[in-house]
Amino acid sequence: MILTITMNPSMDIAYQLDGFCLDTVNRPLETYKTAGGKGLNVTRVLSQLGESVIASGLLGGKIGEFIQEELDKVTIAHDFYPISGDTRSCIAMLHGEQQTEILEKGPTILKSEAQGFLEKFEERVQTVSIISISGSLPNGLPVNFYEKIITICQKYDKPIVLDSSGDSLKSVLTSEQKPTVIKPNREELSQLLGRNITGDIASLKKALQEELFNGIEWVIVSLGANGAFARHIDRFYKVSIPKIEVVNPVGSGDSTVAGITSALAHAASDEDLLKKSNVLGMLNAQEKQTGYVNMENYAALFEKIKVEEV
Repeated sequence: MILTITMNPSMDIAYQLDGFCLDTVNRPLETYKTAGGKGLNVTRVLSQLGESVIASGLLGGKIGEFIQEELDKVTIAHDFYPISGDTRSCIAMLHGEQQTEILEKGPTILKSEAQGFLEKFEERVQTVSIISISGSLPNGLPVNFYEKIITICQKYDKPIVLDSSGDSLKSVLTSEQKPTVIKPNREELSQLLGRNITGDIASLKKALQEELFNGIEWVIVSLGANGAFARHIDRFYKVSIPKIEVVNPVGSGDSTVAGITSALAHAASDEDLLKKSNVLGMLNAQEKQTGYVNMENYAALFEKIKVEEV
C-alpha cells in the first residue's frame, strides 16, 4: 500500500481558452474541475497504474467535501484529517502552449489540527510500504512540518518521496531528516543553491554533488522537454525523451512523482525507474485532464526514452 500526503489540497479549475487577454472578458471553450493539489494528482496516477493507494492530508469545508466525493467516484481510498478552515481553489488558464495560474494560499491550520494530523499519520504510516509527500504547506504549519512527517516515517523505516520547494524543502535538506527522493526542476534547483544551474551535464553534476544533498538517495531534476538528470547515490544519469504534442502540462511533474513512487515500491532498476517516471509525465501532458494517463500509449513511449550513465 502506498500513502500519499497532500497538506494543502485544492479544487483545481482548468479553463481552456483560445487566447488570454488582460482587462477584458475571457470565455473558456472547456472547463474542468478536479480534486487537486499535487499529492492528489500523484494519487490518481498511482490508481490508474493499478497500485494500492490511500490519500491523506487536511480537508475542510464544501470544497473538502467535493474532493472526497470526487475520490469516491473513482474508488480511491482516502483518510483525511478534518480542519475548521475551507480547502482552497486553484485556477489554471490554458491558452495555446502557455498557462497562467492563480493559486490560493489555502486555510490557516490550527496547532491542535496539526498535532491531530501527526498522531493520525503515525497510525497510518505503520500500515503502508512507502509514502509520497507533495506540495506546499498551508498557513499555520511551521516551515519544518515536513521534517516532523519524515521523522515519523524514519521511525518505522519507510521510504519517502518528497516533492516540495522553497523554504519547506530547504528546511528538510538542512536538517538531519532526509527523504529517499526529491524531484526539483532546474529553476527550483537554482533557487536552492543560490546560483543559476544550466542544463549542461557538468553544471548539473556539480550541483547534485553539493553538501546540501548529502544523505538523499535519489535527486531527480526535471528538465522539461529536455528530459531529466538524476543522481542515485554516486551514479549520474541523463534521461532523453522524445518530442510529443503537449495538450495540458499541468500535473506532469506529479505524474512523474507517481512513477518514481511506484518504481520504488516494486524495487525497479535505476533505468526502469527513470523511464517509468518520465513516461508518466509525458502521458499526462498529452491529456486534457490533469493527473490522467492513457496507459495504452505507455509501452511505445517507454521504448523511446534513453537513459545514459554519465
